[in-house]
Amino acid sequence: MTQPSRGEAEILISEALPPGSADPVDVRIAEGSIAQIQPAGSIRASAAAEVVHADGRTLLPGLWDHHVHFTQWVMQQQRLDLTGATTAEQALELVAEAAAGTPEGRQLIGFGFRDGLWPQPPSLQALDAAAGTVPAVLVSADLHCVWVSSAAQQQFGVVSDSTGLLRETEAFAVLEKLDSASDLTPADYRRAAEAAAARGVVGIIEFENDENTRLWPERVAAGVDQLRVEVSAWPDKLDAVIAAGLSTGDVLDEGGLITMGPLKVIVDGSLNTRTAWCWDPYPGLPEGHHHRCGMEAVPIEQLAGLMTAARDAGIGAAIHAIGDRANTEVLNTFEALGMTGAVEHAQLLRTEDVARFARLGLIASVQPEHAMDDRDVADLYWSGRTDRAFMLRSLLDAGAQLRMGSDAPVSPLDPWIQIAAAVTRSRDGRSPWHPEQRITVDEALAASTRSPLRLSPGHRADLVLTEADPLRTDPEQLRGMQVAATMVGGRFTHRRL
Repeated sequence: MTQPSRGEAEILISEALPPGSADPVDVRIAEGSIAQIQPAGSIRASAAAEVVHADGRTLLPGLWDHHVHFTQWVMQQQRLDLTGATTAEQALELVAEAAAGTPEGRQLIGFGFRDGLWPQPPSLQALDAAAGTVPAVLVSADLHCVWVSSAAQQQFGVVSDSTGLLRETEAFAVLEKLDSASDLTPADYRRAAEAAAARGVVGIIEFENDENTRLWPERVAAGVDQLRVEVSAWPDKLDAVIAAGLSTGDVLDEGGLITMGPLKVIVDGSLNTRTAWCWDPYPGLPEGHHHRCGMEAVPIEQLAGLMTAARDAGIGAAIHAIGDRANTEVLNTFEALGMTGAVEHAQLLRTEDVARFARLGLIASVQPEHAMDDRDVADLYWSGRTDRAFMLRSLLDAGAQLRMGSDAPVSPLDPWIQIAAAVTRSRDGRSPWHPEQRITVDEALAASTRSPLRLSPGHRADLVLTEADPLRTDPEQLRGMQVAATMVGGRFTHRRL
C-alpha cells in the first residue's frame, strides 16, 4: 500500500497535459499548493524535489462527491446485496440463503432492493418465512424504506403493516439502530476512503446523520486521511453544533481536512418509495390516501425555524427536496429567509421554478446516476412529467450552479459514473433518456470539482492524473476512466505510476 507523501514536500509533475491540450507542462508543487506551471522541460527541480513523470497523462483538479452517506457506504460493502433482485421472490431467495448461514444472535442486513417495479409487493409473512428466527432488516436502495421481519420488529420495538415495510422517519429510526455500525473500524473507513481516492476523489460532503463534528476528526487521527470532508448537522444535532460555537467553514482537525458544513434537513421522501412530495398524485392510489402526493417529512414551518437558527449561527443549509411540491416549498423558504444554500436532489421541478435557483443564488446538488437508476420508475410514477425530471441542462441554461454527487450508497461513490450519466443520459446500451437534458463533459467536470479545469499557480494541490483526457474521450468510456494518481494538499492519496 502506497503511503501518502507529506503535503509540505516539493514535487515536480513533469509532462502532464492540461485537459483538451496537446502541449505538455511541468507543474511544481510546494507547501500543498501549485507553485509553478510552465511548458514541459522549463522547470528545474530542486535537489529535494520528488520528480513524478506524468508521461502525457491529463492533470485535472481533484474530484468531489458532493453528497455522501459515508458510514452507510462503508456498511453497504458488508451487507447482503439485493441490488439485482427484480422481484420480491428473488430478494427472498437471497435472504433465505443468507439466513441459513447467519450466526445465532446476529441480525441479517440486506441493502439495495427497489420494489417500485416489482409485480408483487413485499410481504411480512413472506419475509418471515425466508428469514425464520433471524432478525432481518432489508434496506431499500434509496435509504428511505426498510423491510423488517417480525423478529427484527420485536427487537427494535417497531410495528409495520402486512407488508413489513417502514418508510421515512420510522425507517430512519431503524437504520440508526442496526448492529453493523458498531462493528466498523478505522480500517473499514480507510479502505473506503482509499477506494474513493483511487477514483480521483479528493473531498466529500458528509450527510450521515451522526456526530460528524467529533467522529471525523477522530477518524483522521486514526489514519483515515485520504479525503477532505465537509460535515453536516441534522436537526437533532443542530443545537449542539450551535452551542459549540461552530459555523460553516470552521476547521475541525489539525490537518485542515475536516470542516463544518451545512444543516441537512429532509423535507420529503423519495421516488422509489413513492413518498417524494409532488403537486400531482401518484397513479393507482385511491382518493383520500394520506400520502397520495407523497409526504411532507418535515413541516415547512418547522423547516423555516431550523434554517433560521442555522442562518443566525453562520451555518449554511442543504435541504433535501425530490418532488416538485417539495422543491417549490423549499425555494419559497430560502427566498423568505433571504438565505443561500443548496437544494439536495432537485429531481422533479415545475418549469417556473427552474429559473429561481439562479435568482436566489441556490446550488442544485444533483446525482445524475439516479436518473439512470430511476428512469423506468419515473416513467411509471411520474408519467407525463419526466420532461421535468433531472433537468440538468435546463438548470445550467437558466444560470444555476450545479454540484454533482453520488448519494452513496444509493449509487456508487465514483464521480466518473455521475459524469458519464450527466453527459450521456444512458447506461447499459439503452437509448438516452430525455437527451435534451444532457450536459457537456466540461460542464460535468466543473460540477464535480472545486477549481477551474485550467489550473493556475496558487491553486491548492488537490489533483488527479487520468490515463485519458476526458474532454477527448468517447463519452461512453467515461464510466471506466482510469485514474493514475490522486493528490490532496500536495500529498499522494492514490498512486499507480
